[in-house]
Amino acid sequence: MARTRFSSGSRFEEEIGYSRAVIDGDWIFVSGTTGYDYATMTIEPGVVEQCEQTFKNIETALRQAGGRIDDILRVTFILPDRADWPPCWPVVKKWLGRARPASTMMVAGLQGPEMRIEIEVTARLRRRDGDK
Repeated sequence: MARTRFSSGSRFEEEIGYSRAVIDGDWIFVSGTTGYDYATMTIEPGVVEQCEQTFKNIETALRQAGGRIDDILRVTFILPDRADWPPCWPVVKKWLGRARPASTMMVAGLQGPEMRIEIEVTARLRRRDGDK
């Protein structure tokens, strides 16, 4: 099966040479995603707001690929400041509390100083009720 690539419209994808998401068979690989609002190319200063927007961006990528948040099996969280992680927990639970994927959190620098969280996910498409 051929790979299908999806873009968020972010200038970074073209400039750097990557895709927001790639689907290969039943698998969806979503690149590390930050809290930029791609419609306005702005980012909120707060980590909680960035975490929320990041999940919205991931949800959009998954939908483009025919998936949904509940298809996520693996998630990696990257934060420059360890202290920013606990404030994000309620947002993470809101988005992933039902899927409960395997996860890892790492402390590392991100591409820009305005970025306070980056999230990468891997999902697998599942048959839905009513699918033939």
